[in-house]
Amino acid sequence: MRVRARLVLFGAALPSLALVLAVGVAGVVFRGSLLGALDRALLAQAAVESVSLFDGPTGAPHVHLGKSPLADDVRSFVPTAGLYDAAGKLVAHFPEHGWVPERPSADVGVEGPRLFTHRASDGRWMRSLVVAVRAPWGEPYVLTLESSLAEIDATMRLYWQATLGLVAVAAALLFSLQGVQAGRMSRRIGDMTAQLPELRGGALAWRLPPDPTGDEIADLRVALAEAMERLRAARDAQERLIANAAHELRTPLGLMRTEMDLALRKERSVEELREALSGARGEVTRLSNLAARLLDLAALGKVTWEAKAGDLAAVVREAAEACEGEAEARGLTIATSLPEEAPAAFEAQTARQAIDNLLSNAMAHAPRGTTITVGIEAAGEAWWISVEDEGEGIRPEEAPHIFEPFYRGAKAKQGQGAGLGLSIVREIARRHGGKVVLAPKEGRGARFVLEMPRQG
Repeated sequence: MRVRARLVLFGAALPSLALVLAVGVAGVVFRGSLLGALDRALLAQAAVESVSLFDGPTGAPHVHLGKSPLADDVRSFVPTAGLYDAAGKLVAHFPEHGWVPERPSADVGVEGPRLFTHRASDGRWMRSLVVAVRAPWGEPYVLTLESSLAEIDATMRLYWQATLGLVAVAAALLFSLQGVQAGRMSRRIGDMTAQLPELRGGALAWRLPPDPTGDEIADLRVALAEAMERLRAARDAQERLIANAAHELRTPLGLMRTEMDLALRKERSVEELREALSGARGEVTRLSNLAARLLDLAALGKVTWEAKAGDLAAVVREAAEACEGEAEARGLTIATSLPEEAPAAFEAQTARQAIDNLLSNAMAHAPRGTTITVGIEAAGEAWWISVEDEGEGIRPEEAPHIFEPFYRGAKAKQGQGAGLGLSIVREIARRHGGKVVLAPKEGRGARFVLEMPRQG
């Protein structure tokens, strides 16, 4: 069932049916209440008449309604009354002229009051009360009171006309309003579903304008637009990554082929061949490093992450100590400013890889005779791991791109890394629920801060 039909069904048809059922049940209860009130009136009238039927001077039975000065005024709505003797003969009645109650059967009223509904000989529906009374001298009589149900029927007709009329108006309003709302909602959903064939075909373009309603469908529209934007950005990033990787692979492969072609063009001495092989060996090493970095970047999205409680200070300390040999060979000094302990929940292997990459990046850009400073400081619910060098720093226009894959900056030397180290650090930080930023620094150089949450 389509959304529009479902909304009309559950928002208009079923509520209208429920209203009709509620009005019907209420009508049954209302009629029962009216009938109960009539029965109580008949019983009250019978109680009054039964104690005064034989209080005349001669003791002759009589009905008091006929003696009332208001008899003519109340005749249209008070019950008719009839008193029968043991032989079934009518001995008194009200009104005194005109219609009188029909004679009850011989066994009626012998066991107490009896209320029942029946159709009179003239076709009217009547509510009757039959009760046995006994004269002071012991003779049995039967008192019959009857009231027409015409007033109740008229009241019920008015009730049905009013309530069903109101239900009809309410149902019409429900159907019209729900139809309009369902149509709008169906069109809004239809606009989004119309985009799906294009999305399945790979066209990640969300062309729908913003939805100003601010409801859940508008939120869904915004979420889909943001998802499409992220997917498009991811696809563009993937395409750039593939293009950059192809470019990075083509350069060393071209150099290796050139070296080999030159070596094979004519007879070469052992030294010349050794030189050519040495150049090719350097390019192979570069390719190997590039492949390793690409594998690291690809593996981050597939590795099983299991954050465990540990000491970040110990991990940073070990990484700094492991780099001291290479730093000394480059004429650099590594200084640490670490707390005794930095407890956190993290994945040890990838956290160490991120710190190694930051240290490697710092050593690649720090001039000889300078110091690389590594520190940890508490920042609310996170630890800030900082690595700063005293190199030339990052240009402002390059700062937004330094975490993109294969970006090396304008001053990067040929063959100096593949531009993947900082991308790997960013992905590791993201997987830990943190981030890595290029932080402001006084003086020369660059300062990178890796934020790691204390709780995983």
